[in-house]
Formats: sequence, C-alpha cells, structure tokens
Amino acid sequence: MTQGIAVGLDGTEQAEAAAEWAAEEARLRGTGLCLVHVPEPSPDVLVPLASREPVESWAQDLLARTAAGLRERWPGLAVTTRVLPSGTAAGLVAVAEEAELLVLGSRALGGVAGYLVGSVGMTVAGRVERPVILVRAGDSARQGPVVAGVDVREPVDALLRFAFEEAALRRTAVEVVHAQELPLYASLGPAMVPDVRPAVTPQVRRSLDDLLDAWRATFPDVAATGRVVIGSAGQELVRSAADAALVVVGRRTRRSVLGGHIGSVSHAVMHHSHAPVALVPHD
Repeated sequence: MTQGIAVGLDGTEQAEAAAEWAAEEARLRGTGLCLVHVPEPSPDVLVPLASREPVESWAQDLLARTAAGLRERWPGLAVTTRVLPSGTAAGLVAVAEEAELLVLGSRALGGVAGYLVGSVGMTVAGRVERPVILVRAGDSARQGPVVAGVDVREPVDALLRFAFEEAALRRTAVEVVHAQELPLYASLGPAMVPDVRPAVTPQVRRSLDDLLDAWRATFPDVAATGRVVIGSAGQELVRSAADAALVVVGRRTRRSVLGGHIGSVSHAVMHHSHAPVALVPHD
C-alpha cells in the first residue's frame, strides 16, 4: 500500500526545491507528503553520542519548519515527517517503497548534491523500485512538455505510462525521443562508407509510431509526438528537455547488490539536465 510522496531533506537549496516540487506533485495526485531526513554517517570514534544529539535536534527543526511552510503555501496538504537512523540507505529505500515516488534534490552540470553526494543517495536512487525524481534548485517550476527518452528495442511500458500519467496530471504534452547512435564507422563520412541514416531512421520512426499508438489511445487527452534523433542519447535528451517540465528516463531494476544500477544515459541526464529528472525502474 502506497502512502503518498516521500521527499529527502538535508538543508540544501536543492532539497528545498525538491520539497516544493513534491508538494505540487502531491496536490496534483491528491495524496500526502512525507518529509524524511537521513543524517550523514559519522564514525563514533570521532563523533560521540553526546555531540550527535544537536544534529538530530537540527534535523527535527528542519523538518518541522519545512512542513509548516508547505502547509501554509499548500492549504489542505497532509505533511508528515520522519528522521531515520544515521546513514541507513535501507531505511530510506523502505520509506520510498511505501510511497508512490521519492523526490530528491540534485545539482546539474557536473555533479549532484544533497543526498546524492554520498553513498546513501546513490544507493537509494539505484535500488528503490519506485520512480525517483531529481529536482534542481531554481528550475523546478516549469510549464513545458514531459520529455521521455526511450529505446524502441527495450521494454518501455513503465517509462511511458509514467510519462503519460505525469503529462495528464499537468495537462501538457508528451514528447518521446529515441536517439539513434550510429556505428563508429558511420562517422567516417560518405567518402569512406555509405550514409546509413536514410535507411535506419524511417524504420526506427515506424517502430516509435507503433509504440505510441497504444498510449495515445489510452490517454486520448494527451498530445503525444515522437522524434528520432541521431547522436548521443544522453546529449540529445538533455538538449530536447531544455524547456521540459520533466524528463523521464528508464533504469533497469537490478536486485543484486553487485554491479551498476543506473545506466550511462540516465547518468548523463541526471547530471546535466536543467529540468527535473524522473528515473523509472523497469525489468
């Protein structure tokens, strides 16, 4: 059973932006909001228990002030707060699994901040089996379309369902982008090898159109377009999402603790997109 939207707070401006985005999302969905803080782990030999008590008091105050501000700006919004034990990624994962989605603050253009600096945030973003939304400070309130990056050769139903549902909530359009990365030899040019783009692009476009037809029928009030672009998937998605309200990318669900959990395209988008980024897990 899901319990609204969970958002991680750590006192940064990115986390504040995440809380505002999450509050708007909760209003659109007609659900509640849970503000969560996980203290960064500190070695006991360096930080004795007595010195950790002010940290927990600070966290409680942070959550209380944020909750009060959100209730004032969003009358009727149900807001709860939780402080989890220090450094417990598993606890934050558990909170996220009880929610419809998890929202975290992020910093674009070269890095991520807040919960995504340390192991806790990256572990959570890579393992939670709910959508995770990453929100930048200053760029969260956007009115553009929902942009979804897909690979027509991979399962994308979960990703597209989330993208269409978000577009329906926001009464905006969906733009679905497939980036076709050509073989390395294609960059040598027509003087060396034939240009394969005229043959590849129409075939991929037909697959994309076929894929979207079912979703257009399911969400008839959502205008949906598909585009096939040539180039790096990460770069093209960031470029396409320049004016987007939200950019949606997939993340393959891996239940093993070994190996990577967030692919290279998703990494590129979450690091460089100015728009909020939704990581949607799929099998």
